[in-house]
Amino acid sequence: MSSLLRQESLPGMSAVEDALEVLSRAGIEERGAIFTRREVVDFILDLVGYSTDKPLYRLALLEPSFGDGDFLLVAIARLLTAWREQSPERPPDSLGRCIRAVELHRDSFQGTYDKVVGLLHDEGIAKTTAVRLANDWLLRGDYLLTELPSDGFDFVVGNPPYVRQEMIPAPLIAEYRALYRTVFDRADIYIPFIERSLDLLSAGGALGFICADRWMKNRYGGPLREMVASRFHLKIYVDMVDTPAFHSDVIAYPAITIITRETQGLTRIANRPELSTIGLAKLADMLLDPQPVDQVGPVKEVPAVANGSQPWILDSSDQLALVRRLERDFPTIEEAGCKIGIGVATGADQAFIGPLDGLDVEADRKLPLVMTRDILTGEVEWRGLGVVNPFSDEGGLVDLALYPRLRNYLEARKDQIVNRHVAQKSPANWYRTIDRIYPALAAKPNLLIPDIKGEAHVVYEAGHLYPHHNLYFITSEEWDLRAVSVHPCEGWTGSRDGAGRPVLWASIMSTTKRKGARS
Repeated sequence: MSSLLRQESLPGMSAVEDALEVLSRAGIEERGAIFTRREVVDFILDLVGYSTDKPLYRLALLEPSFGDGDFLLVAIARLLTAWREQSPERPPDSLGRCIRAVELHRDSFQGTYDKVVGLLHDEGIAKTTAVRLANDWLLRGDYLLTELPSDGFDFVVGNPPYVRQEMIPAPLIAEYRALYRTVFDRADIYIPFIERSLDLLSAGGALGFICADRWMKNRYGGPLREMVASRFHLKIYVDMVDTPAFHSDVIAYPAITIITRETQGLTRIANRPELSTIGLAKLADMLLDPQPVDQVGPVKEVPAVANGSQPWILDSSDQLALVRRLERDFPTIEEAGCKIGIGVATGADQAFIGPLDGLDVEADRKLPLVMTRDILTGEVEWRGLGVVNPFSDEGGLVDLALYPRLRNYLEARKDQIVNRHVAQKSPANWYRTIDRIYPALAAKPNLLIPDIKGEAHVVYEAGHLYPHHNLYFITSEEWDLRAVSVHPCEGWTGSRDGAGRPVLWASIMSTTKRKGARS
């Protein structure tokens, strides 16, 4: 695929280039940059097989978004060690095809480029050769549009950017949609990163990413799950929830996935490992051990994880069997008398969300908002945030002429709001949130469930707050929702299933695992 040919075929080429220029100078948050700890980098390189006992000087590695060089510099050091120990007679120039690494952000690119040249020079490679290798290895551009060698890569590793689709300028997201079939629904940008990386794998090649795990269960991950099921093998999955895998704290559900271009087989699974060099090295040995696992230790094996576009159930065999039985024997949430939905997506949270008392709009144009951070303890501990509501109770957008404070508030933030795809698609309705807001929902008792969390985390909210889009909500006119918000097997006096779980709880757990979709 040639990025130049593709962009020249579109009349909006200049708009795409303008969007890329904005992103190339964006801050850390806007470009979704999260940096990975060294021991985690070593762990992922071990899992994909990029180790110094291999002839790395004959193999090719790709990093799609190298940032400050967390993965790239370690990979280069391993390449140089393998070259010196196994084939020192080869000239260093011969390493030019061994690495390709892409970065869009200008300052990150230049800073890491300088580090690469410095590392090579420190390793005794002549400055002119070091510069030549750096020029061969490093490419500045958008990974999703940059032309890359078509003969494939043996390894693709990294930490792709985590950017929500609504944060990407409309011309650029349109270009991505034209090129990648996994840019579906509200897929975050790491989804097409995975798609392209898989397509670039050579036969037997391995991809090793650390990124959010939501695509494994959410609706928007369906096309990517189907792609994996049809042509690849989910070899290893390591749940990294609640582990400090990054240099900064992030509210996300990260996982390490190793996907190979091989026939489907068993998936090895580990959960929340000890983050130490020794501990991760031992775990890598266990995950890669060719002998069958005993299912008792920290590593489990699960068959048939990837099944078409269906959500992945990454549990041990006995848990998987239980889920399948729940699916067979219990009703779905809707059949049990409940409704399920997901909270509001605004497309510009910085504009629409803020401290409730500080939102300078009319009183009936804002609602108190509950977010994932508000329920981390298992109870609602509201932090005082609110969301601006541009919708009337009847469903359409309110007339701004009737709400002067709302009009002034929105006009002051118009630059942020009109850049969204939803606003550019319908300019007259530029001030709408992506999802319609239903004020009556904030007055209904509901259960809140974070969007695909590592463990079941269900919190009762009495009917005072409106849910954010990272939260599923369950409402019912038939059930006392407080009765099913307790931990299963605790405080329940109603009907139970054969495993001791409340019947409605079984229904909820079965349906959320089965559907994993935005309603």
